[in-house]
Order: sequence, then structure tokens, then C-alpha cells
Amino acid sequence: MEKTLETTLASTAGKLLRDNFGKGPGSIYVSIGNPFITMYLRDFLAPMEKVLLDQGNPLRVQETRDALMKKLIPEIQNIIVSETNEQVKGIYYDWCLDKKTGVIFAEFVSNDYERNILEDYPEKDDIHEEINRFTEQAQKTPGFIHSYKLNTRTIVSKRDKIFVEIEQELIRSGFNEQLRLAKRKLEKSLINKPYLEDVLGLTIDDIFVDWDFSDDAGYVILILNPTK
Repeated sequence: MEKTLETTLASTAGKLLRDNFGKGPGSIYVSIGNPFITMYLRDFLAPMEKVLLDQGNPLRVQETRDALMKKLIPEIQNIIVSETNEQVKGIYYDWCLDKKTGVIFAEFVSNDYERNILEDYPEKDDIHEEINRFTEQAQKTPGFIHSYKLNTRTIVSKRDKIFVEIEQELIRSGFNEQLRLAKRKLEKSLINKPYLEDVLGLTIDDIFVDWDFSDDAGYVILILNPTK
């Protein structure tokens, strides 16, 4: 059977994660649409990470993963560039340790990638309203919000100009990792998941967040369950 780009990326990324974490994801669901690629990981938790979680140390797991991802990001970027022949602006990621899930995603530099997505979808305005609400509560009103529905399962949103002055100073001072860990917990606690599910008419399996600190931008990824 001919391999698709999605299966090739899933296979290559899965091997990279397995070689470096000691255990790869049980499955990787790849979604591709200009200007994003997302890789949704399921059943991804190494034995030692499970021990730390059982001992009540989720922060240790996140810190260890973040340190390892710094090493892997260039390799993941090279994989995507070699398979798509497109330049990548950045690689981002987040985890839901309780569910043993995670996401790794990339944004292309160009907006001309051949795989188009649904930039205008019926629930867009309501989703933007919720993103604007919780972002304003956590930081400040975004300068602009973009969102893209890659397929029936994946919505990616990007917020520009969201960092307040204290966050900008922490970034300049090199406290990116501490800021990322704090913001993950804060933003996820503020997102009104039941409201978003009501708007979409679907169950949301996972919500992930990450940031481009150098570009003053934040991302939210919704993983939907279209069968519920």
C-alpha cells in the first residue's frame, strides 16, 4: 500500500520519539493543512514518567520532556521540511499527561502550501470570542486572532500580541521555561471547554496550548471527537 505523507510523518516522528523517550506513542494522528501540520499523540507515557506521576510529580515530567524537546525540535523540523519541501517557521508542543496524550505541531513560513484548509467555518466567530475572553483574562486582549479547521478533528488558532510587560521582561531575562510551565496551567484552567463543545456540537478530546515567545504569539489546538 502506498504511503501517504501523513503516514510517513507519523512513522518517522514515532521512531524519533521512541528512540529518545524509550517509548513511542501508541498512535500518531497527523493533520496537514496550510499553514499547519499537527501530530496528535496517544498512549505516550514512558515507564519512568508513570512512576513520577504516581508520586505526584507532573511538573518533573513536563520539565524533563521540555528539556528533551529542545534537542528534538531541529530533528522534527528537518523531517517535516524534507517531506514537504516547505520551510517551517517553528515547532511547538504540549502534553496532557493525565490522558497520556500530546501534540507536536509546525507552522509553515509560506501560506502557499498546496494543502488548503477551512479557514472560514460556521463556529469561527464564537470560538474567537472564547479565545479572546480567556486570553484577556490571563493576559490582555489579543492584537489579532486567526484560526484554521484542518479537518473534522483539528482546529488550530493563533493569537498575536498577547504578552503583557512582565511576561516580556521574563522572556528577555531568559525565563521562557518557567513562563511556559506557568502559562500552560493557567490558560487551560481558564478555557471554557463546555461552552466550546456546545458551540461545536462535538466532544473535545483534548485542548493544547503553546507559545512563540520571540514572536509574541500563542496557539490553542482543539482535538475534536466527530463521532460523539
